[in-house]
Amino acid sequence: MTRSRPTHAPSRPRATHAPSRPTDEPIRSADELTARWEAILEPPVFGARTLWLAWLDARGRMLPMLVPIEDIPLVPDVALLDGLRRVHEGIAEAHLALVLSRPGRPEITGDDDEWAEGLRETLDDRIDGSWSLHLAAGGSVVPLVEAPQGTWSGRSS
Repeated sequence: MTRSRPTHAPSRPRATHAPSRPTDEPIRSADELTARWEAILEPPVFGARTLWLAWLDARGRMLPMLVPIEDIPLVPDVALLDGLRRVHEGIAEAHLALVLSRPGRPEITGDDDEWAEGLRETLDDRIDGSWSLHLAAGGSVVPLVEAPQGTWSGRSS
């Protein structure tokens, strides 16, 4: 079955400030990053598809900016992914932490996998720094793409 793409363009990214309390402590592991997303997106239940962007500095501290890209398509398109890469390039070298939030059950779908693959093709070997992707749906936050090994080594407060 071929899925149709939405005819409307996703909304422009808008920066919001991440809550200060959950971002005070450095993130030193993949599990801690998942827990941070759970705290920020509480409760992780959504009525629309959004891609959330955040950055971690070299010490593992989340920068005080959270960028939601709302009303994203079911599967990524090249222009959106290229724009995401350009936004990341405008930030100092940092780990790009992404969350795909969507309505529905928390099971990973083929569309979620298409987002992961599109991001791999766009970001792997083409950006400075590392990246990761989580899925937030149905009350759960789970990793889709783990940060590369070594992302968390050497991080301390």
